[in-house]
Amino acid sequence: MATHPSHSHEIKNPGPWEVPSSLRISFIALAVIGFALFGAGLKVDSHRAWASFLHNHFFFMSLALGGLFFAAIQWLTGAMWSAPLRRVAESFTSYLPVAILTFLVIGFGVHDIYHWSHAEHVQGDIVLEGKAGYLSVPFFLIRNVIAMSVWFFFAWKMVGNSLKQDSEGGVALTFKNKALAPAFLILFAISFTMASFDQLMSLDPHWFSTMFGVYCFAGLFYSTLALTAVVTVTLKRRGLLEGIVSEEHLHDLGKFMFAFTTFWAYIGFSQFMLIWYANLPEETGYFLNRFEGQWLWVSIFLLVGKFLVPFLVLLPRENKRNQNILFNIGIYMLGAQWIDILWVVQPEFYKDGPRCFWIEAGTLLGFVGLFGFIVTRFLSKNNVVAIKDPRLEEAVFHHHQ
Repeated sequence: MATHPSHSHEIKNPGPWEVPSSLRISFIALAVIGFALFGAGLKVDSHRAWASFLHNHFFFMSLALGGLFFAAIQWLTGAMWSAPLRRVAESFTSYLPVAILTFLVIGFGVHDIYHWSHAEHVQGDIVLEGKAGYLSVPFFLIRNVIAMSVWFFFAWKMVGNSLKQDSEGGVALTFKNKALAPAFLILFAISFTMASFDQLMSLDPHWFSTMFGVYCFAGLFYSTLALTAVVTVTLKRRGLLEGIVSEEHLHDLGKFMFAFTTFWAYIGFSQFMLIWYANLPEETGYFLNRFEGQWLWVSIFLLVGKFLVPFLVLLPRENKRNQNILFNIGIYMLGAQWIDILWVVQPEFYKDGPRCFWIEAGTLLGFVGLFGFIVTRFLSKNNVVAIKDPRLEEAVFHHHQ
């Protein structure tokens, strides 16, 4: 049960984040250098470069969409605890328009990435011929752009209402978002599942898993919570959240991170168990590829590194309240999720083991620079806290009983 003092409190508006020019320049430099290396990679090994581009596109797209999902569930449930740090998650959504552009770029590499995009491979393959109506390049591009445009529309409306509330105040805009949130969440469940099937699962068009969309969602929220912790602690260290975000809020965020570490492991094991138990050749090949060669070590890392390490670190109450531990495990979880998507993408191109050298590093740096620049730009133009959220006062002064 949460309580707060009965008298009114004045919460000082921290305003926007004055992002150091050195940080801005660093992000721009990373983007320029990274995408230059990606361009060089296209000339050296186009298949490898495009696989890396898809990998990073999906990772950062998921973070942007995860920020909107996080905010939507807070509005839908009327959650109080998250009001001081919801704006951090909202900042991730500023990347969604860029994610649409990076997906359109994938359109130029679709023949390097997707086996089903080649007519000569489809002809005579009974499975691909049966899926040809769905797995066609124009339909693939159109439906994914429509889905991502729907995400952007809801971000524009809901985050726009949240920013508008900073100046207008009142509860009307909160109620508007509470009404929009269910529509978004229903469409999100359908469209993100489709995007996961299209962009990742169709890398092996003969394989299918009805749990794959949920698996990708588990990774999306796992990494979004991790990034929320990293950015929140970063802002807190700079004094912007002083007196607003306390140990109690970090504790609540840490509990979410702990819960979705367990949820990801549960979904991952469930998907594996169902395929292992059924033992159907058209399904088992996916895991057999990932249990051979150097991929076996990556699979072991996902079990031990992605699940067990965050599980044990976040288990003690004190760790969830320690901002340094939360920051470090957040960075670690982001890395683990990046490796997870590598594990999904690369075995379809390289059966013997992962490729992680300058092409992959360069493409990652390019996306880090782009994402970092966009998000910090949002935080530099808007209040880092939803200062007139009607639940903010209660959230700031709440204590666990």
